[in-house]
Amino acid sequence: MTTVEMGIPTVRSSVSLSGRPDVAHLVDRFGRVARDLRVSITEKCSLRCTYCMPEEGLPTIPAERLLNPGEIVRLVELAVTRLGVREVRFTGGEPLMRADLERIIAGCAEKVPGTPLAMTTNAVGLEHRVRRLADAGLSRINVSLDTVDRGHFASLTRRDRLPSVLAGIRAAVAIGMAPVKINAVLMPETLSGAADLLQWCLDEGVELRFIEQMPLDADHEWARENMVPADRLLSVLGKHFELEELGRDDRVAPAELWRVNGGPATVGIIASVTRSFCADCDRTRLTAEGTIRSCLFSDSEVDLRGAMRSGADDEQLAQLWRGAMWNKWVGNGIDTVDFAPPARSMGAIGG
Repeated sequence: MTTVEMGIPTVRSSVSLSGRPDVAHLVDRFGRVARDLRVSITEKCSLRCTYCMPEEGLPTIPAERLLNPGEIVRLVELAVTRLGVREVRFTGGEPLMRADLERIIAGCAEKVPGTPLAMTTNAVGLEHRVRRLADAGLSRINVSLDTVDRGHFASLTRRDRLPSVLAGIRAAVAIGMAPVKINAVLMPETLSGAADLLQWCLDEGVELRFIEQMPLDADHEWARENMVPADRLLSVLGKHFELEELGRDDRVAPAELWRVNGGPATVGIIASVTRSFCADCDRTRLTAEGTIRSCLFSDSEVDLRGAMRSGADDEQLAQLWRGAMWNKWVGNGIDTVDFAPPARSMGAIGG
């Protein structure tokens, strides 16, 4: 049944464990095992990137519909201790929009000590909180930054906040948050600045990964012919840098790596559209409202928040989660004739 109770459409689904092997971890019907948990903690964002958010922002989710810190910590602990998750990343919207972010991270660090806790952020205001976040237990940061041209940044994000973003990145580097990775979605209007962005990252000692734009924009205006494919990007970068193809450093890592000018620095390209890596996907996603989403492109979601608030114990929650992942799609289907983008945008799903 499709619901729009929060202004963000979802499809709440039942789960089937038929044929699933009796194992604790999050296996699907195609033999993939989910070890990487993405936890969206808000739909709010301080920017309005054209490939992610509508200009007016996403519909506000009432506070009571969001997972609270205790619920987030409980589900993260469950994922790690019962379901075999090995890494947790907090996303949004923009996770820095939650005033209780440090509390969430500290609670998870206490319950799952030794588990890497990372965050994807736009870094607006990060310089003022990065020390507290590190002290709470945050171990790694990925920053979304598509250009170092202030005009292009303001146009793409609909906000003139580039100086704050750069300050946040530098603050994270300064306190030893390593590696700091930069995620850049290349758009036709920013392709000419790709080499400048890579040079900036080399100078600052941060790792850059370009990402092909996926059909996850809130305005549903994505068109394959308008995106910047990996081959075109490589052609542009190759005019400025010597690139040596290295491939992936891990089978489940989405980024293909190139050594830059003889190394040791590398640049990554995540070719989500033209070189799909669905067969190796190891991710499971928890939305800000507490639903499990097995694939970015599937609107099917399994409600853990409702079950948790109705008194479900940890094993019941684990079984719901296992069922959600068992029924994961084989792939995103972008190249199929009947492909339709998901109802939620990236900002509403969590990266």
